[in-house]
Amino acid sequence: MRDPRYDILFEPMKIGPVTAKNRFYQVPHCNGGGYRDPSAAAEMRRTKSEGGWGVIFTEQTEMHHTSEITPFIELRLWDDADIPALAKMAKCMHEYGALAGVQLAYSGINGPNLYTKEVPRGPSALPIRTFTNDPVQARAMDKQDIRDLRRWHRNAFKRARQAGFDLVCLYGAHGFGIIQHFLSTATNQRTDEYGGSLENRSRLMRELIEEGRDAIGDTCGLTLRLSLDEMIGELGFANSEVRDMIEMHADLPDLWDLAHGAWEDCSGPSRFKEEAAQESLVSGIKKLTSKPVVGVGRFTSPDVMVRMIKSGTLDFIGCARPSIADPFLPKKVEEGRIEDIRECIGCNICITGDMTMSISRCTQNPTFMEEWRKGWHPERMQAKGESETVLIVGAGPAGLEAARALGSRGYRIALAEAGTELGGRVARECRLPGLAAWGRVRDYRQYQLSQMENVDIYFDSRLSADDILGFGFGFENVAIATGSTWRRDGVARAHVVPMPIDPAMPVYTPDDLMDGKIPSGNVVLFDDDHYYMGGVLAELMARQGAKVTLVTPSAYVSDWTRNTLEQMAIHRRLVEAGVEIVLNRVVTSVEAGGVTTACAYTGLTSELSADAVVLVTSRQQDDSLWQELKARESEWAENGIRSIKVIGDAEAPGPIAWATYAGHRFARELDEPDIGDALPFRREVTALAAD
Repeated sequence: MRDPRYDILFEPMKIGPVTAKNRFYQVPHCNGGGYRDPSAAAEMRRTKSEGGWGVIFTEQTEMHHTSEITPFIELRLWDDADIPALAKMAKCMHEYGALAGVQLAYSGINGPNLYTKEVPRGPSALPIRTFTNDPVQARAMDKQDIRDLRRWHRNAFKRARQAGFDLVCLYGAHGFGIIQHFLSTATNQRTDEYGGSLENRSRLMRELIEEGRDAIGDTCGLTLRLSLDEMIGELGFANSEVRDMIEMHADLPDLWDLAHGAWEDCSGPSRFKEEAAQESLVSGIKKLTSKPVVGVGRFTSPDVMVRMIKSGTLDFIGCARPSIADPFLPKKVEEGRIEDIRECIGCNICITGDMTMSISRCTQNPTFMEEWRKGWHPERMQAKGESETVLIVGAGPAGLEAARALGSRGYRIALAEAGTELGGRVARECRLPGLAAWGRVRDYRQYQLSQMENVDIYFDSRLSADDILGFGFGFENVAIATGSTWRRDGVARAHVVPMPIDPAMPVYTPDDLMDGKIPSGNVVLFDDDHYYMGGVLAELMARQGAKVTLVTPSAYVSDWTRNTLEQMAIHRRLVEAGVEIVLNRVVTSVEAGGVTTACAYTGLTSELSADAVVLVTSRQQDDSLWQELKARESEWAENGIRSIKVIGDAEAPGPIAWATYAGHRFARELDEPDIGDALPFRREVTALAAD
């Protein structure tokens, strides 16, 4: 039963000639599928339709071959050959009554055209702006180029309508769209009627929308996605000018879709961005137009959503990451199951799929992008197999997800935790600066398990191989999810064998700091992990008064977090905290009074004094229990054990999303037929063209 407080979220809303059944609006988001895995992306969107979303959009869809963003894998609508894949997407979106939207993108100075080898085009002759700093420049568009661009858009609008979409969005946000490039004085240095004044800089936008409306007729709505503020100073398209532009063209699109700055600004992780972080930038814009407004802000709380509507800030609640973490978020609100919502933790692991050109993952929702590939549904598990009981050793993210999913299948579960709380690594990491939201990984699963009578949880239960083999037909299946510990010998990428360490120097690992053992004085932190942990611990120590020097072999602090859109924010925060950053250097040895470092390129050495050293290098899987049980495999059957499997960090340490995926996969595959050497997932294979 829906709480009446949330009734407003389920009011139908018009967008031009079409009507959304509610205010839940899945804004465009990447997924790593795109043109390579269109069926996987389509089924993912169909699942969201089933989950109750009123509006569902594709990801960025390249609308012409003269502007593409290889190596990133998005959708394409280059010509008629792309229509079937898009039509399948629209059909899936429609299945449960959602409006189907396609986001058309002409990337301009963001499109290096590495695949098509076309010369990029932009409002002005400037270098291409990409994450990878491609050595490519765009030429300034002349009048014929603009006429061509307008025609290409009309063609794309017609193809979108033919594919069955209800909404077409022009992409002019995050620095990725030609409309933003014309609107911004940072990228538009023209002196003709398309440059200079705001009216001139918005001319192309008006032409594209007016001509696009003619192309799609009166059956499709036309929306415009803009950045609320480029966040690049006086030359950029600032929030004040955005407001002027919206007021100038108040009723031009059927809906204003408002995001924030660059992608890093808009989709910052929870470590740096709170829920509804863009509220101040979007507040008051609704008063400038009679058309509906959608905004984003990693909305996970229905109460915050209601406040955004009732305050007159938004008409639609725009969600990307929350719709990934829980595709059934609207339905759960509608059914009064707020506690069952899998809240996004804002880790941005989903974005890494796009940044690494791979199928995306979600820490909270292991079924994301596996709906078609593996047939996994986020809310349904298959029935229990022929066995009855499962013992899960370890209640970290892998063990908790395995217990939750297997409990849903109907198995009798015993979850044995060596400590006194659930969560494993997330219970510890969520206490670190900025990572509180990560506790949702534990909280969601803890609540689900509390509702299952077939799941028993045992604390202070450190089990040995003798214990497990001696239960006397107590458990038919065993999962070993005992996690991992951080190494204190420096082994990682720079050192494949232990580095020289003088025992006179106090050496700490992340586990020590998470146990409350915080070094003081002059501390050198060596980060050869390159994800979030090094930066988080440097911040922790600096907050507590230590003088911290962070040394890394990389050219970037927390190098891999470029894929989670937070690397620049991490660097900035560490500088503000007084952390000294030393890039491109390897700690080669730890001595009594400090460390020796070497240039990553030349090997030239220098000394750094230190009172303590923190090694953030790699983790060692805690698999001794598994290894002992494996060595005694001959005893399994005589003790009633059908299977024992190691999962999660105990098998191989990785990000938290890898652990929840491992736990879910174990639960899905238990008692299922052995597939031998067959692929464990479906893939889309391109047919050979005729010679």
